[in-house]
Amino acid sequence: MEDNQILLNNIDKVHTAEMGIIRIKKNLKLEAKDVLEHCKNKILNKNCNIYKRGKNWYCEIDDIKITINSYSYTIITAHIKK
Repeated sequence: MEDNQILLNNIDKVHTAEMGIIRIKKNLKLEAKDVLEHCKNKILNKNCNIYKRGKNWYCEIDDIKITINSYSYTIITAHIKK
């Protein structure tokens, strides 16, 4: 099974801490109430480029990059790509 499919199969385990929500909201300049749901929807988008390097998955779509720990499924950060 490809790494990206492992992440997609476990999307329900993806989470972040309260500080993560604040950081993601700030970094992406989001007005969305549910930042976690916003990120999950981006990850599930068929155009999302998902790849794994070391201990993290990286999800790139539109102009954002989401970093997820591959062991705990914690969204570490998300930011606008430069």
